[in-house]
Amino acid sequence: MTATPRVLAVLDDVLASLAPGDRGAVWHLAETRRELDANLVHLPAEAEVAEHQEDTLDVLVVVLAGSGRLTTGRDTLHLTPTTVTWLPRTSRRALAAGPEGLSYLTVHRRRPGLSVTPPPAPAILAEGGEAPCMLDRVCPSCGRVAEGVATAFCAGCGERRTGR
Repeated sequence: MTATPRVLAVLDDVLASLAPGDRGAVWHLAETRRELDANLVHLPAEAEVAEHQEDTLDVLVVVLAGSGRLTTGRDTLHLTPTTVTWLPRTSRRALAAGPEGLSYLTVHRRRPGLSVTPPPAPAILAEGGEAPCMLDRVCPSCGRVAEGVATAFCAGCGERRTGR
């Protein structure tokens, strides 16, 4: 299947709709099956982002409106509209907005999704007997174990469970 290009946002419109106290990511790329992440970030006048470090991703910053400065530890870079700045991974940086605020687009490789891992299985105690046999819950077609004994069809392959 071929993806279709389309307009996702008009960033001038997003910026024009900001309320005076808005701060942070005011728009982000939310399309599924993408390889990039992008965020439109707005800092109000004189707001700051404390020094931090991104350890795994390079980030491209494109200033769209306002002004500010990027402090890299030893250098201060002045940011104005149309300034494009590369923040290599492991670099330390802090941002400060100027008197009219600062709005910028960040673009980087998509972070891998967070995964929730189940808790470890409880230890099986030597006392108390054997666990109940669940063989009657196993689908003979696909091997999936049914959640409950009253299910008539396999949730994995849809086959009718025998004896149900």
